[in-house]
Amino acid sequence: MARPQLVLYIDVISPFAYLAFHVVRTSAAFKQCDITYVPVFLGGIMKACGNTPPIQIKNKSDYTGKERMRYAKLFDVPMAEEMPPGFPRNTIQVQRVLSSIAVLYPERLGDTIATLYYLSFAERQEISTPESLRPILSQIFGDKSNDILVKAWATSTEIKNLLAAKTDEALAQGAFGLPWYAATNAEGEKEYFWGFDHIAQVTDHLGLSRPAAGKSAKGWKALL
Repeated sequence: MARPQLVLYIDVISPFAYLAFHVVRTSAAFKQCDITYVPVFLGGIMKACGNTPPIQIKNKSDYTGKERMRYAKLFDVPMAEEMPPGFPRNTIQVQRVLSSIAVLYPERLGDTIATLYYLSFAERQEISTPESLRPILSQIFGDKSNDILVKAWATSTEIKNLLAAKTDEALAQGAFGLPWYAATNAEGEKEYFWGFDHIAQVTDHLGLSRPAAGKSAKGWKALL
């Protein structure tokens, strides 16, 4: 029988995609399946769907901020109370960088996403501009960082088209926001899910056992 497969679509602008990424990456539940991380452009998804960002909706902005911190504490996700300076910023450049890494060094993509999320939402550092990305990538990749940036920001359309194609892929599946999950269980049955608060439904569909003890057990119970 095949192992369950999970594809998680992310953009580093989304704190709830960060929550999902952190839990998928660190929870014992998801050690039972194969995981693929796919960079997409959330701004493109929102525009295509005519969706209004929560931060622009009266009352919802305050509520989602509180909910973000509740989940961060329940699942022990490093998260500052305050959002990063200038939030929300355009992430097209950093998402192209992640798309470039997915092509050149796919085995390092998860580590890079983890670093960028932590710097943005825990340390409140700027990560979306070329000036901020260069030293971050240099620390992760050393001399190889220039190859990543050249490919990401080249005049050719390879990486631009890749990011656009993956964004369209998520849209075609029904995505209207992030996190977005494409989950295929051991029987080959595929379902799509949206939102951090539906991550327990993802584990149920995949047939994964959620932790019944430990730091995150309370968080999992809060989702049920």
